[in-house]
Amino acid sequence: MHQLIADPVAFALVAGVLGLMIGSFLNVVIHRLPIMMERDWAAQCAELRGEPPPVADHLSLARPRSRCPHCGHSISAMENIPLLSWFVLRGKCKGCSAPISPRYPLVEAITGLLFAYGAWRFGFGMAGLGALCFIAALIALTGIDFDTQLLPDDITLPLLWLGLLLNAFNTFTDLKSAVIGAAAGYLALWSVYWGFKLATGKEGMGFGDFKLLAALGAWLGWQMLPLTILLSSFVGALIGLSLIVFARQGRNVPIPFGPYLAIAGVIALFWGKPLTHAYLGTTL
Repeated sequence: MHQLIADPVAFALVAGVLGLMIGSFLNVVIHRLPIMMERDWAAQCAELRGEPPPVADHLSLARPRSRCPHCGHSISAMENIPLLSWFVLRGKCKGCSAPISPRYPLVEAITGLLFAYGAWRFGFGMAGLGALCFIAALIALTGIDFDTQLLPDDITLPLLWLGLLLNAFNTFTDLKSAVIGAAAGYLALWSVYWGFKLATGKEGMGFGDFKLLAALGAWLGWQMLPLTILLSSFVGALIGLSLIVFARQGRNVPIPFGPYLAIAGVIALFWGKPLTHAYLGTTL
């Protein structure tokens, strides 16, 4: 075990395999957490009206076993091996041959690759394990926001507090920079939100975006916020134009901002300081 931890290549390979398995779980989180949230909201509304809560089958991140949404076929362990099962099944359900979205293996592959690089980049320790948690949370938020335009507090708020806790030990930045980063991140997008709303009468983004940028500030420090915002705008413009040109998506279709913040956050985690130094020509 000591040799495994000491060897960065071996540790990266183990982290990559772990990332494939975590990616499989993140697919469950992306699909189920919004449904669980909607059911909770419906139950709260019914309680306020003095009505019985809506009847629904029990659903959690662990139960029931994953099923095909078309035929109800229960996914066995052999059909749920990250990446491999999708290719063996040729992207189709074993029960009814309905297509299985390629997003499932894509999430698994991205998580595995980022886990492997994060483990190699930071090594075994508080920074390395923290980076893996950071990556997993941002991948889950990206998928959920793309699907529902929601950034759940169940993920953004623990992410923010974990960033502050880790930086109490100067893991990625010092605590002062982390606290200022959390406050500045929230207030930056909060100001943009209200400025846009006062100018147009419309809401340009959700409160979840404020909390996500606050979490990124808590992890990376206030020094990384300008770069993160710049990168998220660039990534958003690039992907938005691609959707309009190649997917023929209308310009009036709302595009979530959270995924672009998440992508920018990962870039800033790995290459933020070199990019900032290259751009400014100085150390912040």
